[in-house]
Amino acid sequence: MADEMVRKAQKFINTTYANVSGVTKVEENGKPGWANMFALTRALQYEVGISTLSDTFGPGTMAAITAKWPAISHAISLPENVIKIIQSALYCKGYDGGDIDGKFNTRTQTSLGKIKGDMGVTDYYGTGSVIDAKALKAMLNMDAYVTVNSGSDAIRGVQQWLNGRYVKRKDFFIIPCDGHNSRDVSKSMLFAVQYELGMADGVANGVFGSGTQAGLRDHTLSAPSQGTWVSLFQAAMTLNKRPVAFDGVFDGPLGNVVREFQRFANLPVTGNGDFSTWASLLVSYGDQSRKGEACDGVTRITPARAAALKAEGITYVGRYLINPSTTSLPEKAIQPGELQTIADAGLRCFPIYQTFGRDADGFNYIAGRAAGQAAVNAALDHGFKSGTRIFFAVDFDALDHEVTSNVLPHFKGIQDAIADDGNRYKIGVYGPRNVCTRVAEAGHSSASFVSDMSSGFSGNYGYPLPEDWAYDQIVTRTIGSADGKIEIDNNVASGRDTGQGSFDRPRGTKPDTRLDSSFLKAMMDDVGKYMESLGYPSDGGTRTYQHWKCFQSTIVDHDELITSLSNKYNMRKALIQTSAYWEMRHIDPLDEAAWVAVIAAYNTTGKYIRDTSTGIAKQRAVTLVGAWNNGLRKGYVSGRPILDVSKDDDKYSIWKKAHDDEEFDITSVCVVHMWDIDGKPGGDDDSPAMRSPRLDYTEAEIYDILRRYQGPAEPAFSEAKKRLGLYYVMEKYNSISRNL
Repeated sequence: MADEMVRKAQKFINTTYANVSGVTKVEENGKPGWANMFALTRALQYEVGISTLSDTFGPGTMAAITAKWPAISHAISLPENVIKIIQSALYCKGYDGGDIDGKFNTRTQTSLGKIKGDMGVTDYYGTGSVIDAKALKAMLNMDAYVTVNSGSDAIRGVQQWLNGRYVKRKDFFIIPCDGHNSRDVSKSMLFAVQYELGMADGVANGVFGSGTQAGLRDHTLSAPSQGTWVSLFQAAMTLNKRPVAFDGVFDGPLGNVVREFQRFANLPVTGNGDFSTWASLLVSYGDQSRKGEACDGVTRITPARAAALKAEGITYVGRYLINPSTTSLPEKAIQPGELQTIADAGLRCFPIYQTFGRDADGFNYIAGRAAGQAAVNAALDHGFKSGTRIFFAVDFDALDHEVTSNVLPHFKGIQDAIADDGNRYKIGVYGPRNVCTRVAEAGHSSASFVSDMSSGFSGNYGYPLPEDWAYDQIVTRTIGSADGKIEIDNNVASGRDTGQGSFDRPRGTKPDTRLDSSFLKAMMDDVGKYMESLGYPSDGGTRTYQHWKCFQSTIVDHDELITSLSNKYNMRKALIQTSAYWEMRHIDPLDEAAWVAVIAAYNTTGKYIRDTSTGIAKQRAVTLVGAWNNGLRKGYVSGRPILDVSKDDDKYSIWKKAHDDEEFDITSVCVVHMWDIDGKPGGDDDSPAMRSPRLDYTEAEIYDILRRYQGPAEPAFSEAKKRLGLYYVMEKYNSISRNL
């Protein structure tokens, strides 16, 4: 709902600073937001004589305001526009700013007293209207000073206490009092600890460094400790959502809550505020001198390395199901025979699934569907038994809105894929604390592998350890010596996940065989479900063919041919099946009308009037000529003449062959893929040649082949992500058949 006084503030900005370079016009919508605060900040900078305006209320702005007006109140002479900026800021924060008339009236004064009280800084500034540059900085952001979004009153009390006690310190800035922990609030706690340790302004930096750690080791708390250090410890407990009193007294009830927290975080259970407990409360990785029972890494576990891990006290080893790269980290994925080595050493393995997703764009429902089925296939290939939990990685600093828009739909896709597979595997999530917590709360995972080593991630800073944590990644170490030397990420284990200590026989890399007929119904149902999840109804919708017909024509009827092509060209059947099925599902009445027109025109005029895609695999003449000519030159195919793409007769002849002959279409899918793998010489794609066809292509290579089949530009790239999920569904049943 629009606020008319906020709208008036916006009109003030736009009218007064219309001709000031650097003050951006704001939308006059009556709604609070960062655009208003940035514009008011720039306006204030202009009023104090700063030439280069910025959205940031930084040290230069702070110094300029302090030099001009060390104390701001009704008792000094201020320019009207500066008063209007203060009044506008109050309205944008939800307080009464007066009439935005440039007069420091009683309404404005009262609201300044109110906002200071909400900030918790009245003892420092007094109850009147006096503020300074630091308070003004706090007024020109979107921080709230009352509880919002179900904020905790206890956390708000801590926030107000921190502001009131430390606002006088040079590098401590007023934090929100909204009842929620956050990056700024957590950093303020580190400043508070450093100030109480006696660090001077300019030395205290909000970093959990060696000096801070040494100081905390000297401040173990226990009953009957009292005072500021106990208050700090209680504040840290409160920010970690532990129900404690905030009274500066270390008593029996506080000791009980501490023991509960220590048991939860797998710390030594002492009931005291010792260093390990302080560290776990203040930074995500906690006490990095701890030795966890788990690890993960990108290096093959050999017998010597397994012995080194055992000697280090490690039981659980996280290893990757796949390596999406062909050039880096050659041992990242589980290697042949490695799981047996792990089992023989008495270790247990928990699998991790990770591809290239290092930003929000790599996460969505479609990618999640693909990831879920791909992980199942890979887990089966390696021999992981039913009931194993696979940890799906979110290895980037996902902001909260990106968790909502990208990560949660991604895990819904994973969940749907795992469910369609029969829920033989459990779902875990690897990522920052906020990601893990929100994915679990949405019901998409059952345990978390927390990337707490990335302490600077916004999703770790200010968030408590997830309730369902299984592994807590805290530090990178190198252990062992000689051929047992290995670098690992050391993880604390909670016992919620124990990996697997024995494994089925790995399926290995085998040539494809004919599909087992007993699985065809299940395969057709799975393919149909996947396509429906993308918005393609099984009844065909506006397309020409229903799902069953496409499945029959591109999978069942030509299975012998597809198997033969797969074996001949060392290419997975799923690549051929995916491209053929996908294209047939996309045939619509407009396509068919275009085919009729092409045939009629050629029969009448001898002209090939339009290079429209045709046949069940929707191939154009130019593509077919290029692919088959490449195949003839490379010796992939024989028995056809080299065609001239500039001649209508040549183009029409191969186009008509594709129109009439399904076996030719299916074969051409394979021939086109071979052309694409070769870099499409003479074609419309300048992508480089790929590795020669092989049965163990990486996910990135599979994606690229599927993309190249459609073309060098959008929508080929986005469509290939959808095709990739379909590929993994196809591959699921091919792998079952070849491993019977």
